[in-house]
Amino acid sequence: MSFRLFAETCEQCSRITTKRYSTSFSGAILLLHKDIRQHVYNIYGFVRFADEIVDTFHDHNKADLLSNFKTDTFKAIDAHVSLNPILQSFQNTVHAFNISNDLIEAFFKSMEWDLEKKVYDEAGFREYIFGSAEVVGLMCLHIFCGGKTCLYEKLKPHAQSLGAAFQKVNFLRDIKSDQEYLSRLYFPGINFNTFSAHDKQRIENEIAADFRHAYEGIMQLPANSRFGVYLAYKYYLSLFRKICNSKASSVLQKRIRIPNYAKAWVATKVLIRTQLNIL
Repeated sequence: MSFRLFAETCEQCSRITTKRYSTSFSGAILLLHKDIRQHVYNIYGFVRFADEIVDTFHDHNKADLLSNFKTDTFKAIDAHVSLNPILQSFQNTVHAFNISNDLIEAFFKSMEWDLEKKVYDEAGFREYIFGSAEVVGLMCLHIFCGGKTCLYEKLKPHAQSLGAAFQKVNFLRDIKSDQEYLSRLYFPGINFNTFSAHDKQRIENEIAADFRHAYEGIMQLPANSRFGVYLAYKYYLSLFRKICNSKASSVLQKRIRIPNYAKAWVATKVLIRTQLNIL
């Protein structure tokens, strides 16, 4: 019996976590080259577990759980091993691609804010977006660039824009639940009691700019990752367009979704483009 069996079992936990929590990202990951798929699963599993603590563990001491998870994360990185299967897989990816502790620290800072901050000013909102979403894009970019520092630095702003776009779309989609169940108001300067078409348009203009900038970077990604990232981009762009076509009152009243058949159609079109090697 070898250590590899343990490591593979841990990796399977990260894959299962991704597939159970996100069919969209799971589908996109399948379009990545097989040599890097597992590492993206490892990152998703890690951020998902932290996110679950702050968003769903309402009957438990969230602050203690998050603090312990943070401590265990850095212990795993330092020791190059963990009995927590999600952290075992994550630390392996951290070391394989030299992901800096600064990115991980920023991520935990945003998660900690989710436990205490309910309203954000402009500076706080930008910092929260960086830690909760942009750093995840940067972790993945380390994988996609395969250690090529110049390429990473070139594409870094675009990866941040993609992470920001995804997160802001999530915020628009989840306004109702964030307000009612978590008492969070992320977008600065917006009063959702008087949320208007103008307010919605202002937010959408910002997200549209993020998507445009992100697309420029996707076109420059290596072939091993370009189509998988493009599929995730198209999934979120479809959701964003549906939100744009909905009234402000509708966004406040229900969670806007993309049905599975529509996701399948998006995936089919991207698969065709993948075969033709065009985007």
